[in-house]
Amino acid sequence: MNPAGYERLQSQVIPGYGSLARLAVALLVASPAAAADGAEVLVAGCGTGAELVEAVAQRPDWRLTAIDPSGDMLHESRQRLGEQPRIDWRQTTAEDLVDQPGIAGRFAGALSVLVLQSLPDDGSKLAFLSALARSLQPGAQLVLVDLMQTSLPSLEGQLEAAWVGFQQASGLGAEPGAFNQGLHPIGLARLTSLVNAAGFGDPARVFQALGFEGFLLQRRA
Repeated sequence: MNPAGYERLQSQVIPGYGSLARLAVALLVASPAAAADGAEVLVAGCGTGAELVEAVAQRPDWRLTAIDPSGDMLHESRQRLGEQPRIDWRQTTAEDLVDQPGIAGRFAGALSVLVLQSLPDDGSKLAFLSALARSLQPGAQLVLVDLMQTSLPSLEGQLEAAWVGFQQASGLGAEPGAFNQGLHPIGLARLTSLVNAAGFGDPARVFQALGFEGFLLQRRA
């Protein structure tokens, strides 16, 4: 699927998707460590490049490392961005990247948008978050956006119905609700436990649209 098609699908499924990358980058731009000129920033799970486009637009001085385990996604992203000497493209995972020379403690900030939700909570989520923490400088921040379980079980049915209604109103041709098949959302309490174990402080919620939530995480010194 081309980037336009992929992002059109995402916008039909995810409330606020059209401004999600812009918001995620703006949050990181405002963080103390990533505000420095020429800061090195990691985009984990760069997909088709939405966050990269925004990062280049908002902070053309940043040196970006864009990773994705999918060669097809990296190809789409590179095609979209064109020649960008300040982007280092790598087909890898965060877990493998951090073990490479010079990566641990390297980055002044990181973005992870709609990645954690695809990992099962069998140690994979913790491994991913731990790798991101290790790759960051002490005090640096991660912007994490993910599909979450509601903290209000009494509203779960209503939120699910609203999400299906949103997809239908957006003209989604596929069966409404099919998007979340194969995803592994967790609740805030579990996320807090995982990020603390990984080396971050408590998550600060900065965005929410139905079940999709964004958090600022800061690596402990």
